[in-house]
Amino acid sequence: MSRIGNKPVSITDGVQVNLTDNAISVEGPKGKLSYSLRPEVSVVIEEGEVKVARKRNDKSSRAFHGLTRALVQNMIVGVKDGYEKKLELQGVGYVCQVAGNQLKLRVGLANELIKTIPEGLVVTCPDQTHVNVTGCDKQKVGQFAAEVRSLRKPEPYKGKGIRYVGEQVKLKAGKSAQ
Repeated sequence: MSRIGNKPVSITDGVQVNLTDNAISVEGPKGKLSYSLRPEVSVVIEEGEVKVARKRNDKSSRAFHGLTRALVQNMIVGVKDGYEKKLELQGVGYVCQVAGNQLKLRVGLANELIKTIPEGLVVTCPDQTHVNVTGCDKQKVGQFAAEVRSLRKPEPYKGKGIRYVGEQVKLKAGKSAQ
């Protein structure tokens, strides 16, 4: 019995949810998202709530039951409020800037790293050492932030690199003379 899948998703004010044969689309002030439904689940909209039910009780149906409900919830929250990830650069001479649809990073390498910003995301640099990634699609926001972080992960001796704001990096003790 999926506890998550059985919980109905309430539709907030300003959000429209439309259901076709095998797709659900959600539209709100921040944008529009859609998802193709799996054949293992069925979705019903009634009384301002979205209810997800599974058709069979096998393992994959149970898995897609909870997944579909979570994705619908994330879509509704995303088009209403949006999602945001914040990154910070730590290191001497580490800077970032947005130029057009590209994020340019100088993070201690010989060349400047350039990352193309996907459509549907807004990337800003409030100062030279911080990057804010915002959008209505939770998966796109998280994926782009993870890709930027992977360009120069925080190293364990000095802590230099790109990290999420508030992320704790455990520093190792270096060599010491005796």
